[in-house]
Amino acid sequence: MPAGADGRGMLRGPRALADNPQPTPVSQGLTMKVSDILRVKGGTLYTVTPDEPVAKAVDIMAEKDIGSLVVIDHGDLVGVLTFREVIQAIVRNGGSVGTTLVRTVMDGAPLTCTLETELDEVRRMMLDRHARYMPVMDRRMLMGVISLYDVAKTVVDSQNFENQMLKAYIRDWPAEENTAN
Repeated sequence: MPAGADGRGMLRGPRALADNPQPTPVSQGLTMKVSDILRVKGGTLYTVTPDEPVAKAVDIMAEKDIGSLVVIDHGDLVGVLTFREVIQAIVRNGGSVGTTLVRTVMDGAPLTCTLETELDEVRRMMLDRHARYMPVMDRRMLMGVISLYDVAKTVVDSQNFENQMLKAYIRDWPAEENTAN
């Protein structure tokens, strides 16, 4: 069943414990990919349709404490609504969203990536477009959404794990025997 069938669809994925240091692709000599973020983050998504009022979308964002909603129409990704678009709509409407529909304020051409996109490429794309959220697609299937926070956290967690491993390696360094008599 495609995400967003009910306007607020939820997709797969239990949340893994981020406090458990686990080997990362980088620590294993591999390049980190978007799939590594979603594996830890999980795939829970919140969606709206383009014909819903922005006020309803804002309620969902506040209730779920999230900064973006994926806009789905007939099972297809048609846009992303973030707090940036909401604030711009409020300013344009004199301090209120009124009866504005999601379709009129959403980003109708959001950046997307795949599960195989490397994290370095995602960071470059997000920085170039000043994007804080990016839907993850597998062909036409929405797999999740990653945020700039998710990317930064993954990089920091990976660096922390590598740091712990290096410290353990140094701590366990075999002592040299004294050969000078």
